[in-house]
Amino acid sequence: MSNRWTAADVPNQTGRTVVITGANTGIGYEAAKVLAARGATVVLAVRDTSRGQAAADRMRAGSPAAQIRVRQLDLASLASIQEAAEDIAATYPAIDLLINNAGVMWTPRRLTADGFELQFGTNHLGHFAFTGLLLHRLLSRPGSRVVTISSQGHRSGRIDFDNLQLETDYAPHRAYAQSKLANLMFTYELQRRLAAASATTIAVAAHPGYARTELIRYTSGPMRMFLSTVLGPLLGQSPTMGALPTLRAATDPAVLGGQYFGPSGAGEVRGYPKLTDSNRISHHEPAQQRLWTVSEELTKVTYPV
Repeated sequence: MSNRWTAADVPNQTGRTVVITGANTGIGYEAAKVLAARGATVVLAVRDTSRGQAAADRMRAGSPAAQIRVRQLDLASLASIQEAAEDIAATYPAIDLLINNAGVMWTPRRLTADGFELQFGTNHLGHFAFTGLLLHRLLSRPGSRVVTISSQGHRSGRIDFDNLQLETDYAPHRAYAQSKLANLMFTYELQRRLAAASATTIAVAAHPGYARTELIRYTSGPMRMFLSTVLGPLLGQSPTMGALPTLRAATDPAVLGGQYFGPSGAGEVRGYPKLTDSNRISHHEPAQQRLWTVSEELTKVTYPV
């Protein structure tokens, strides 16, 4: 695999259907823009459709022929997830690529509409449910992919099965780390299930390093100022560069199921995308399987594999 993979390496996407969550801003927007410019029909699954339409208009300004659709999706609501998935599945008989990109980070302790801790509920459970409800449309397309975005934050995470919603000892960074570890464990368990079913669909993960995006909006004022004016300019990279691991995981023909991509620079903070690996805990199969079972119970979504 090339050590300097860029958006120019994204193959032609004509005839492919792509669904991306949270694609109105940040790395999701940048990935969607490239895929649409390469010819894919791109569905922006976003919570705020007015912002989604504005993002679609910006993409079309650079690529007038781009096929972009906007669908409402609130990953903090199982009812919204069900409605969005039904609408998308009814519109698109086959989906080539699902990118689970949307997320929240370091929020105060809040609950989703269904009573889940917001970061775990949105970042993991919301995407678990959405993927499960759309997977039949991916299975019908040979070579389709599910790409889930994790974070280097997973390295400090652990899945506290006795306190999944962090009702005690809540800390924003702890909740975020748990959700991002869950994203990886979900990817690895999904890939194992797909392989066991002899499906050609694969599950892959990526992380953007330190990309300067709106993800820091929930941090405290002083921390947000420090990240945006000091640490970001010093260590961070643009959303355009931050989207490259996502794009490589999504489109590089050499990608295999269960792989994980991130920036190639020191500490995987910035740089061109490379094949990387996650921490030891993320590869613990009994924990992956337990998380899967719990996720099915909480979301009431059962997978076809």
